[in-house]
Amino acid sequence: MIAGEVRRYLRDNSPIRVSRSIRDVAYRVLQCKEQLTAQMNRDPTLEEIAQLLDIPIEDVNQALDAVCAPMSLFDPIYSDGGDPLTVMDQVRDTKNTEEGWMEHITLQNAFRRLSPREKEILSLRFYDGKTQMEVAGLLGISQAQVSRLEKGAIGAMRKSVSVSS
Repeated sequence: MIAGEVRRYLRDNSPIRVSRSIRDVAYRVLQCKEQLTAQMNRDPTLEEIAQLLDIPIEDVNQALDAVCAPMSLFDPIYSDGGDPLTVMDQVRDTKNTEEGWMEHITLQNAFRRLSPREKEILSLRFYDGKTQMEVAGLLGISQAQVSRLEKGAIGAMRKSVSVSS
């Protein structure tokens, strides 16, 4: 009785809600999977389950995902005697690292110190991908002037970044 009450509490107060129809499909999928495993002496494929139940394979996959227990990011996946490998190690964000954010902020601050014209030239060149000739045409100056202003702006940013580091 206590275990049933705990299950009911977790079901009713779970942060993840699964619709009744998906749970029903999941129940049918799990029963079918059990039946096929007993018949074939191996785990059935999703295609085999979908074919037997006459439902799309996407629904089978969605139903199984919906009823699987959530994992903690700190659950160990593998351990060879040393530090265990956790889920967090597998889903780590390598793009948005602390170093990357610091570089971004430093470059942003260096860019802010440029003159409006230098900002415009660098934006056109490196964000919009325009050539020096295209930038010159847009701004009504020569390509040589664009080159000189671009070189000066990049030099100023380098100096600003090296002072910040």
